[in-house]
Amino acid sequence: MDLSLLESALPIGAAAPVPLIARRPADMVGNTPALWIEKPFAPPGRGFYAKLEGANPGGIKDRPGLHMVHEARRRGELVPGAPVVESSSGTLGLGLVLAGLTYGHPVTVVTDPGMEPSMVRLLTSLGAHVDQVAAPHPDGGWQQARRERVAGLLDCAPDAYCPDQYHNPDNTAAYRPLAAELIAQIGRIDVLVAAVGTGGHSAGVAAGLRESFPELRLIGVDATGSTIFGQPARPRLMRGLGSSIHPSNVDYDAFTEVHWVGPAEAVWACRQLARLHYASGGWSVGAVALVAGWAARTYPAGTRVVAIFPDGPHRYLETVYNDAWCHEHGLLGAQPPAEPDEIAAPDECEVTAWTRCSRVRDPLDRAARARAGVR
Repeated sequence: MDLSLLESALPIGAAAPVPLIARRPADMVGNTPALWIEKPFAPPGRGFYAKLEGANPGGIKDRPGLHMVHEARRRGELVPGAPVVESSSGTLGLGLVLAGLTYGHPVTVVTDPGMEPSMVRLLTSLGAHVDQVAAPHPDGGWQQARRERVAGLLDCAPDAYCPDQYHNPDNTAAYRPLAAELIAQIGRIDVLVAAVGTGGHSAGVAAGLRESFPELRLIGVDATGSTIFGQPARPRLMRGLGSSIHPSNVDYDAFTEVHWVGPAEAVWACRQLARLHYASGGWSVGAVALVAGWAARTYPAGTRVVAIFPDGPHRYLETVYNDAWCHEHGLLGAQPPAEPDEIAAPDECEVTAWTRCSRVRDPLDRAARARAGVR
């Protein structure tokens, strides 16, 4: 880069907005930056905007952590000083710890051995009690095992509250301000690319954007081995996206298409982002960047593509960014293809690498069951 151009763009003494002085940690949540991304994902002028939610103190789930606790207190479901207990692979745990600090509640995070040791130490240092389950559920995997542990803890503490991020509509509602931020930053938005785990941020941001842009196209990004969109559940290296259960917060009707991304493809994208853009994150960030680059290349010139980057790289230094760990799991040495494979239906075959499907449906067909009065 020609540094003279940068210097001329930022003259000494130029007017600048006064940075925020936060009176409490929760005041630092929101108003995150957006970064323009091109190479190596898209050619010049055909890139995408990345919303850097890793700039929040704990990541994107600071937003629902604070909102779900606030709303539970407002409704009287969470009484002052009562414990908050929830299942999390990490990021929501950070958001709930922030909410506990803000509103005065002890927090227990139920997780599994896949949580990075650094995240366990971080949560503990922030005041959370971390409870790890020892074995996966035979049908629902680690997520179901964690949910059953949460249920047991709630039985032992009658005043305790579980936000239940997978099925709580407050999770989705928490992301409406993020949509407003994007409109203020970027203006018109044509395509939104979002990872899907609990379903909260894809549903909430898309709903907010469609109030201004009803023709918005929503591309969901899932992990291979996830059952959310109708694939069989398999053990997964990737955390933060995908699920071995079916969260009711997933708004299937909102999606234009879904892409499944494998761990090696996500690692490649994460490392490219870090090296070329000084902004990266974990599995969700890499998977979303890969798909957003495809959208930027594929849609007509002038299409505005936005990708949500849920977190930063720090909790993944011993996995995604650790050469020895990645070699051990066979994740290095191959660049993803320029185009994904395609299937006509979500359950047409089991996918193991980057694949797209333009037919999205709820594998449990809950809307039809509800219309028929079937539980």
